[in-house]
Amino acid sequence: MTTTPFRQAEAQALAAMTPSERARFDAAQAEEETRLRLAELVYTARTRAGLTQAELADRMGSTQSVISAVENGGQVPSVSTLWRIAHALNLDLTIDMAAAS
Repeated sequence: MTTTPFRQAEAQALAAMTPSERARFDAAQAEEETRLRLAELVYTARTRAGLTQAELADRMGSTQSVISAVENGGQVPSVSTLWRIAHALNLDLTIDMAAAS
């Protein structure tokens, strides 16, 4: 049995996509990257504050499972949820838009 290296298979799959398929793929990939950046942001802020997920959830009137879902990238938090997290950590929430690269 012959195996194909992942990067080679990925390149072949991307090359076979129509422009419409590639646009949808790129949008989904960007969304996933954003989801993971938010997850890391929340995790880092919480651990710097020395809190457990349960402690943060209690401070913001939520549940540990919500914090877990945000931190593992399973849930994209709303702006309201991000504000509540920031407030519970005594942080300011700043949202910025910049030119696309």
